[in-house]
Amino acid sequence: MVTRLLYLARHAEQDLTALSSAIEEPDSGLSERGRQQATLLGERLRGRRFAAVHHGPLRRAAQTAELIAKSLPEVPVYETELAGDHLPHDTDPTGLPPAYATFLAQFTAAQRVDGPRVTAAAVRRFAGPAVEATAGDEPVRELVVTHTFLIGWLVRHALDAPERRWLGLNSHNAGLTVIRYSPSGPPNLLAVNDVAHLPPELRATGLPPDYLL
Repeated sequence: MVTRLLYLARHAEQDLTALSSAIEEPDSGLSERGRQQATLLGERLRGRRFAAVHHGPLRRAAQTAELIAKSLPEVPVYETELAGDHLPHDTDPTGLPPAYATFLAQFTAAQRVDGPRVTAAAVRRFAGPAVEATAGDEPVRELVVTHTFLIGWLVRHALDAPERRWLGLNSHNAGLTVIRYSPSGPPNLLAVNDVAHLPPELRATGLPPDYLL
């Protein structure tokens, strides 16, 4: 086994105007700001050797991955349900603030079963050292363009924190989190919610208003 560097990026800003006007098609793509965010993230990652780019099936994730991939020529791009937008854990709301209890109550019984099942599969696929060998034991770099729930869950998993701590770990649109999985030790968080590649006017989209610094 060799070290895996797992790059996690939340999709760029969604076109909420299109979303609000859609009736039968709620899955909108990126806004103009979102396209700028994704392009800048791709430029930041340019020159690094990636084994693959993975993205969820929703349009905002697919379009983000497409724009990033323009800066990563010859890197294969894969769509996978594992990077989708799903409830990562059927969290018991007992003892949580009322806002979290209200949030958790919106998920259906099916989502409470299917989401954790897919998330567990994502952990098995991405969270851990890589099996395949590389030239000179160079780390395997993989980029997953996904949603804030999965990123929060993988950060929680890397820290071995209580399961309910995925709640409140919200990511910026096009924010970058990097987790290092070594064969010889626990996971290391190398970057969390990093937006150094974005100018101030493109930061903090996708966050609750009271999260802004």
